[in-house]
Order: sequence, then C-alpha cells, then structure tokens
Amino acid sequence: MLVDSHCHLDYKPLNESCDAVVNRAREVGVVRMLNIGTTMKEFADVLNTSRRYHDVYCSIGVHPHHVQEEGEKITATELISRAADPKIVGIGETGLDYHYNKPPYDDQQLSFREHIRASITTGLPLIVHSRNAETDTAKLLKEERAGG
Repeated sequence: MLVDSHCHLDYKPLNESCDAVVNRAREVGVVRMLNIGTTMKEFADVLNTSRRYHDVYCSIGVHPHHVQEEGEKITATELISRAADPKIVGIGETGLDYHYNKPPYDDQQLSFREHIRASITTGLPLIVHSRNAETDTAKLLKEERAGG
C-alpha cells in the first residue's frame, strides 16, 4: 500500500490534468493522496480537489513564503474552525524558510506558532517546512510543546 503524503494537485500543470494524475497514481498502487495547502487564497481549490476524489485528502496552512501576502495571516482559532472538515487531515504546510531572507523571520515565526497551536488543539499532524532554519524550527516546536 502506497500513500503520497505530500502532493500539490492544484499546482500547474498537475491541475490541468488532475483526473489523469490521480488515475496514474492509483494504477501504480497509491491508495491515498494528501494534497497540501500552502495559501488561504487557494485553499478552496485544494479542498474542492480533495472532495472530488474518495482517496484524496488535504491539509490547511500557509507556507512560510506566503505569510506576508494579503489574506494569509491566519490565527490558530481560524485554522481550528476550518479544519473541522473531514477531508482535512493535517495542519500546514507551515514552518520556517530562511533561505531567501524573506519574509521577515518574525512574521514566519508568528505564523508557525499559530499553526503549531492549531495542530495541538485539533490533534491533526503538523506538516513542517524547514529550510536553513532547523535551530529555530526545533526551538519553536519545543516552546509550543509540540515536540513532546
């Protein structure tokens, strides 16, 4: 049994042939797929894609690259409320990405903390993106008590 635990079916060019992509995955033994949410402005598409297929689920979250964009600041309370949908099985993609030195680290850390809190409250797994930020990632997880 194979599970694709991290796919982006809504990214081009996959979204242009989503049925074919999902069918090819099934043909090679993939029985579940997790379509990862990376922005709130595109989350409706991510969720709708998961609803189209019995074996595709999704996550809800804001990737660190997007935390300063309009409409992307989200609180733990908002994540928790939206995560009640049975097709949502994870919180994220979230975390820290210091590779490009933007957005500001403080904004990324605030967003990451909100996602961690939503994960703890809902009991849903946290999908963490960490690039050139391992020390701070571990520190925030420990501080928010997600590590233990």
